[in-house]
Amino acid sequence: MSGVEDEYWMRRALDCARHGLGLTSPNPPVGAILVKNGKEVSSGFHRGAGHPHAEMEAFHASRKSSLCDDVQGATLYVTLEPCSTRGRTGACTEAIKREKIARVVYGATDPNPAHLGGAKKILIEAGIEVMDGVLKADCEQLIRAFRKVQTTGLPWVIAKTAMGLDGRITRPPNEGQWLSGEASRADVQNVRAEADAILTSGMTVRDDDPSLTLRGLQLPDNKAQPWRVILTSRKDGVPGDSKVMSDEFKDRTLIFQGRLLEGVFRELVTENGVTTVLIEAGGRLLGRMFDEGWVDELIVYLAPIMTGGDKGALSGEGVATLAERLGLGQCQIERIDDDVRLRGLVENSSVELER
Repeated sequence: MSGVEDEYWMRRALDCARHGLGLTSPNPPVGAILVKNGKEVSSGFHRGAGHPHAEMEAFHASRKSSLCDDVQGATLYVTLEPCSTRGRTGACTEAIKREKIARVVYGATDPNPAHLGGAKKILIEAGIEVMDGVLKADCEQLIRAFRKVQTTGLPWVIAKTAMGLDGRITRPPNEGQWLSGEASRADVQNVRAEADAILTSGMTVRDDDPSLTLRGLQLPDNKAQPWRVILTSRKDGVPGDSKVMSDEFKDRTLIFQGRLLEGVFRELVTENGVTTVLIEAGGRLLGRMFDEGWVDELIVYLAPIMTGGDKGALSGEGVATLAERLGLGQCQIERIDDDVRLRGLVENSSVELER
């Protein structure tokens, strides 16, 4: 097949993989497509830890397909290098050999040291043609959280904020907590659905009493409410009658008092299977996160208002020189009714990604 055809089918595999965003931790989202005689036979994506991998989903689906009686000689497109060791499920390389696949095309190499580069060697030795690195950047972008956990033991950290045109979040005491519009608030639910944990401060809980839950979405059965992580320096920093302590998801609330951020993040990974953390907090905590270099990605909802006042969306110490300033790469800008959403990767963040 030509490079153009390989890229076409890999984009289809990426589309499949995105169905698993927010569902697969501590595993990565992965998509797979089986193609024979230039036609798609079946597809699959990884639905969650303990469920079949994307390749196996595609094989299972092929048995129900009317497009092909036998996948022998087909090409398998998969966004991530197939696993080559047995975990909760069998090694995908063994299944690929068993199904007599002729060619395997994958995008990203698995950063898990147990699998890193192993599939290519195994498959080539079995007489299977292998092409790797197709749409590599897109495939690596999809597994950025998994990759960070595998290489550093730390989760991918997304900071989310809403602000006026003047960068302020000042609100009169008797008004609601929202600056952005209703459509933007609905969009936040989609962002939360990507996360395994939502982190905020005791001050935000005391001031706003947020729920920090997923609402208004049709969620798969295996999507748990994200962990609600509350950082506080006070023993009484989280009121017992606050929503995070008293609602139906109170068992999904974790309180860390006086803890260093690195210890909190590492514990979330090892004890709670977290790969992605979403920060929803005021300017003080966000500023600290940026000052200490924890933030990998930023989402800003910009509302067409100006409030003035002394409450900024981002405070902290800031940079000492312009040379130390942070920038955003791979920026996506979208209008949501009267608001504008900006999303991008933080340059000079704690993990350097191939971009």
